[in-house]
Amino acid sequence: MNSRKQILFSLLLVVFLQGCFRAQTTNNELPTVEVTATTERPTSTVTSAPLPSATVPPTATEVLPTPQPNVTITAAGGNLYIRRGPGFEYDPIAVLAKGSSADVIGQDVLSKWVQVNIPDSDRMGWVSLMSTLTQVTGELSQVPDFTFTDWAKPAYVKNCTEHNIYIMPGEVYLYNLYTNSKYLNEAQVNPGTYRVYDVSLPDEPEIQIIEVREGATVYITVNGLGVEHDCP
Repeated sequence: MNSRKQILFSLLLVVFLQGCFRAQTTNNELPTVEVTATTERPTSTVTSAPLPSATVPPTATEVLPTPQPNVTITAAGGNLYIRRGPGFEYDPIAVLAKGSSADVIGQDVLSKWVQVNIPDSDRMGWVSLMSTLTQVTGELSQVPDFTFTDWAKPAYVKNCTEHNIYIMPGEVYLYNLYTNSKYLNEAQVNPGTYRVYDVSLPDEPEIQIIEVREGATVYITVNGLGVEHDCP
């Protein structure tokens, strides 16, 4: 084979081999598919309720007490009973000593009695304005008034001796027990402390001291000679 034919043969062989290589390459190549994975978080469909706003409590308004008028009552001339109610028929519950004073906090509209704070205690009681022993300082018309409706229970003293007696203060005369049928040996008195005297004897001696309370009857059973008697 001459040189020209060899060159031509070589060129044809090269072309043939290139064609086979391209065909093989074409058949073996697959299209590349790029898959991009997208991960999406699910969107929550639950709607959060709004937090309640803090409630601010209303500011308390301080109510100042109404000042009471400065009114006092003084036991200027002697000791004064402070009673449970506005009247001598009520039990005494304390004593306003001579020279001492008490704050007046009220007055009864039906009587001349004032309600006071009992000194050195947390209790209240009533003092009469009709006594000559009292002295009021301040404007009494500015003190609040009201009606006291807790009525007193009557108290009695009964003489069960054969002598006539009388009791002080008040000079209440009680006949002897033989007048019992006419109730002359019994009397209604105001609660308090009394001295009992035998007026059937010359010197009218003091027999005893008795304490009379609301709703009770005190029986006098001993005369001035010390003789005891039972009440019929």
